[in-house]
Amino acid sequence: MTTTPAVETLITNAYVVLQSQKASAAEQAAGVTDVESAQSAGREVDGGWLAIQDGRVHSAGRMGQPMPEAQRRLDAGGRLLTPGLINTHHHMYQNLTRAYAPAVNGTLFQWLTTLYPKWAGLHEESVYLSTYVAAAELLTGGCTTSSDHMYVHPVPRLIDAQIQAVTEVGFRFMANRGSMTRSVEDGGLPPKEVVQDEDTILSDSERLIQTYHDPAPGAMTRVALAPCSMFSVSESIMRSTAELAEKYDVRLHTHLAEDTDEDDYALEVYGRRPVEYFEDCGWATPRSWVAHYVYGSDQENRRLAEAGVGATQCPSSNMIICGDAADAKTLRSMGMAVGIGCDGSASADSADLWQETRTALLLGRFRHGPDSFTAREALNMATEGSAATLGWADEIGHLNPGACADLVIWDSARLSQTGVLTDPVEGWLRSGPARAHTVFVNGGERLTQGQLQLPGLEDVVARHRTAAEAMQR
Repeated sequence: MTTTPAVETLITNAYVVLQSQKASAAEQAAGVTDVESAQSAGREVDGGWLAIQDGRVHSAGRMGQPMPEAQRRLDAGGRLLTPGLINTHHHMYQNLTRAYAPAVNGTLFQWLTTLYPKWAGLHEESVYLSTYVAAAELLTGGCTTSSDHMYVHPVPRLIDAQIQAVTEVGFRFMANRGSMTRSVEDGGLPPKEVVQDEDTILSDSERLIQTYHDPAPGAMTRVALAPCSMFSVSESIMRSTAELAEKYDVRLHTHLAEDTDEDDYALEVYGRRPVEYFEDCGWATPRSWVAHYVYGSDQENRRLAEAGVGATQCPSSNMIICGDAADAKTLRSMGMAVGIGCDGSASADSADLWQETRTALLLGRFRHGPDSFTAREALNMATEGSAATLGWADEIGHLNPGACADLVIWDSARLSQTGVLTDPVEGWLRSGPARAHTVFVNGGERLTQGQLQLPGLEDVVARHRTAAEAMQR
């Protein structure tokens, strides 16, 4: 007689969101609510269980249905369980200059020119520490995967230090090998100390891809190529990077159309609007996603959507620095994949994906009306939408059987859910704040009852303070 081997972990007694999606137009017309639609379709299970095996979702179902035997059972206490949130744009090193007083009230260009000289002091230790802190902070806000746009390279091997940090934390990561070639002396914004020549950039990009990029299913680390922006890199590095990404089949990332100053700069320097320049450089392909993307025209939006380009909305950061944010609802209606990003810790000053997801909800409703954007649409942006922008939608952003076991059991602030009886997803996002109670990444428990499982964290925090003081001095 054979017996079925026990799964590693079985989570029970949860409101399980396998996949976030709002009700269809036909259902809405018939008066069907989002929660009724989701439960009827099996996307959400009230009183559910989920099994984990070998870093994957093994199976899921309703309490009372047959469950696999398990080496370990975890009672979620009736809490909400969702896919892990995904951060598609960040600058982790910037938590070394959070809320830096001389920069807090500047425009984007003023903010950058104030902080570039500070960031010129980056080294391997400070990048390791800032990345470790960022990954730990993201975990506490329910984020299980993050990309990071590391474009300041005053010394070599800074991305190596990042990958060391996220590996120690146990965090899924897409390292963006950023670059800058155009210094102040060449008509750009950054100082000479933080730019590199094109041969160095391309050579190191190849090295990082060959050393760290894992295209295999279930990868914990991947690499994308990411020239910073049109006002800090040459047209030739934009073109060469696109060719290199094609050669190695990796993603492309850059900032685009974030500020009205960018329009003026592009017209003066390149004789084209930012999106036209982006297209002319060979970037309008399905392997590209762009950060911020606030000021594209309707025609430009449609062209990029048709080309398969994705976008990241950075709600808090963009409202702080430029006063507006990407119109996610409109872009999504055009078929564009739109994800959510925290952006740099020196602009948003926070790495909390729950907060960014809630702000995306508010922005959508503020811009389009109270019936225009739901909590499930915002959650979809932070999960499936974000996964799609990273080219990872097959494995992350949902919890269907076979998906990577990246998930969050949520714990809202005491009293905040009192009275939430009819829709736990809307209640979670409207009636916060919420923090992660338990987080799994690749099937491993990284946060338990709100506590990070990182024995070295306090030492890292102390060393981070020393590094931040040295940079801000």
